[in-house]
Amino acid sequence: MATQLPQEGALIAPINGLSYVRGATDVPLSDATIGQLLNDTAARFPERPAVVFREQGIRWTWREFAYEVDVLAAGLASLGIGRGDRVGIWSPNRVEWLLTQFATSRIGAILVNVNPAYRLAELEYALNKSGCCTLITAESFKSSKYVEMLQALAPELAHCEPGRLRAAKLPALRTIVRMCDTATPGMMTFSDLIEAGRVALPAIDLDAIGATLSARDPINIQFTSGTTGNPKGATLTHRNVVNNARYIAMAMRFTEADALCIPVPLYHCFGMVLSVLASVSTGAKMVFPGEAFEPAATLAAVAEERCTALHGVPTMFIAELDHADFASFDLSSLRTGIMAGSPCPIETMKRVISRMHQSEITIAYGMTETSPVSFQSSTTDPIDKRTSTVGRIQPHLEAKVVDAMGNTVPIGQTGELWTRGYSVMMGYWDDEPRTREAIVDGWMRTGDLATIDADGYCNIVGRLKDMLIRGGENIYPREVEEFLFRHPKVQSVQVFGVPDEKYGEEVCAWIVVRAGESLTEDEVREYCCGQIAHYKVPRYIRFVDEMPMTVTGKVQKFVMRERMIDELDPGKRHTP
Repeated sequence: MATQLPQEGALIAPINGLSYVRGATDVPLSDATIGQLLNDTAARFPERPAVVFREQGIRWTWREFAYEVDVLAAGLASLGIGRGDRVGIWSPNRVEWLLTQFATSRIGAILVNVNPAYRLAELEYALNKSGCCTLITAESFKSSKYVEMLQALAPELAHCEPGRLRAAKLPALRTIVRMCDTATPGMMTFSDLIEAGRVALPAIDLDAIGATLSARDPINIQFTSGTTGNPKGATLTHRNVVNNARYIAMAMRFTEADALCIPVPLYHCFGMVLSVLASVSTGAKMVFPGEAFEPAATLAAVAEERCTALHGVPTMFIAELDHADFASFDLSSLRTGIMAGSPCPIETMKRVISRMHQSEITIAYGMTETSPVSFQSSTTDPIDKRTSTVGRIQPHLEAKVVDAMGNTVPIGQTGELWTRGYSVMMGYWDDEPRTREAIVDGWMRTGDLATIDADGYCNIVGRLKDMLIRGGENIYPREVEEFLFRHPKVQSVQVFGVPDEKYGEEVCAWIVVRAGESLTEDEVREYCCGQIAHYKVPRYIRFVDEMPMTVTGKVQKFVMRERMIDELDPGKRHTP
């Protein structure tokens, strides 16, 4: 089914009754590199506050931040690192992470984001797949002992000079830099690297290096967390992330007068692009409450730093709203922010707007492979659209909803969402077959089920792989979750399918009950009776203390499904 393309211009609603939209083009795309973006902002607002890391006691202006980035860039260059070399960062939210993000881009090196939750096998795979020559690492994070894991993977560290590693299991890795002043055999300290940079900086012309770089150069590899197989390294360019950040900031009406609280992890696109680069594109102050999300620390940061914006995934906002001392924090400075990362419950959005003063909060939708945001609500969208959809298409992007044959479906009909435009990744690093599966004629296949209405607003119904079919009826878990979430005793809920001999699949719900409340399976089914179709009522209901999640707060439904299959009939674990 052919789709007639509209002319370029302002945002256009679907045409010809089809689920196809195209974003505005009145604000041109930028060809700035990340380094140029930072330097431009530092030149415009040199003495304005830029960076606050509360746990580390760091407060920098834009001038100070840009200088510290240049020092680290010079230090990396003094190690022989240059354009196209891969530099890994393995750390929670620390100032060293932020500096590395910008220092690598300043000299054209490719930043490799290593998930803070990775263990030995995952770390080995990520470093070898990307061919990292250098890894900057924290000493540890929570139960993960980073230095010990590296010593286990590369016992050769015990007998090598820093920068001269030759490890059998990590053949490309030469240098490990640890974020601690404690000397470790075979490793350089971050302090040593910074000192080398201060010495080298006068002799290194970073602006000349920057002039040789292109906005279309690969600058970042982010490993996506798949449910099967090894992670895929989504490869992004300066142009991908700089422009996405600019349009994200515009949707929030961000300016240098704003202050953004950032509790989301830097290693993920949410922290790196939606939070950091969006702030850098406008000069807004970045406030980091701590190394990892903690609701009280986040609320305190908002109150004490007078933040005007707060980002987070839904589980973070729920934890903040339900914190025992929530009422003691003055959040009156808040205006906007973003809720994203996973489906946003309508009721949570309403509570955030009413109780956290985020009257202009937006929802953003996307994926790592699209840099990441494709749709975002606007601060001026009607409240019902901001609470029940993910907004409209971002500038300079296209999106369509297609059926199983790739044909664009009519407005309001459910299908898979595809997106196209500047934000689509270069591809998966060193993985052409999986790149070809994901990108068709420039269209990124999101794997998400969605609808687009007559005004161009998109609603994410669920994951294509999460949709379940019970007795021939299509059931979208998100719809059932939204209904159950309205129950006053339900704090969070996840719905998924499990194999069933009679119906093919049955509906299962995992529920976290609000503190101090009790709930039974019969009460849940009674609540559903007469309110939703009988085939959508969960047959299996389990009450849990928490949901299995990734470090970014994304719920792992495949883990729940496997646990339920084991509980119900272990022999059917691999039944389709």
